[in-house]
Amino acid sequence: MIHILIIEDYFRVAGIHEKFLAKMSGVKVVGKALTGKEAIQFMKDREVDLVLLDIFMPDILGTTLIEDIRKINPNVDIIMISAATEKHLVEETIRHGVFDYIIKPVEMKRFIATIEKYKRTKKVLDVMEDVDQSFLDDYFGHTGSNASSVVKQTPKGIDPLTLKKVKGIMYEVDAGITAEEMGTKIGASRTTARRYLEYLISIGEGTAELEYGIVGRPERKYRMTNKTF
Repeated sequence: MIHILIIEDYFRVAGIHEKFLAKMSGVKVVGKALTGKEAIQFMKDREVDLVLLDIFMPDILGTTLIEDIRKINPNVDIIMISAATEKHLVEETIRHGVFDYIIKPVEMKRFIATIEKYKRTKKVLDVMEDVDQSFLDDYFGHTGSNASSVVKQTPKGIDPLTLKKVKGIMYEVDAGITAEEMGTKIGASRTTARRYLEYLISIGEGTAELEYGIVGRPERKYRMTNKTF
């Protein structure tokens, strides 16, 4: 579960963000702070993994508040959500290493996409021992270079974009997934899904085992092994 603190001086906007988060799984709003002072107290009292932060707070700039927050919890992640478009403020925010920057007014689709990406990134990093270039390319948005690299490595019948989608789904499924379930998720046949799953096994990134249900024949369930992406 990802614990989120919303730091936003306008309570109605904070409420909107909270409603967006309520539509998602794996996240929990642990608090809403209307001032920098309240935010600092929350950080001291509660476990927080992710902060949604506005720049224009009544008692302090969000860019300054980042430094205070990280003195309390150096490992907290931050997503800036602000109407601020001034170049010097945006540059300062980026230098502080925020995960993302969303300009108000916030569209729900954009908001949810950012939180989902954060969830995926955190889940992968939590299980990785070493970070590879493909993960970093994906994190920093170098999709072109990553895609061209994957194209060279995938054989005929294995589309690199579909493969990436299959791997992304497998990272989210700790209990494993069947070929039929994967086919449903990627909009393909069971046979096609099995081809991608078996390919992952062939390159050492996947594993499979038979699981026996109450009735019927056993199912072959696939899981990721090294969790590199």
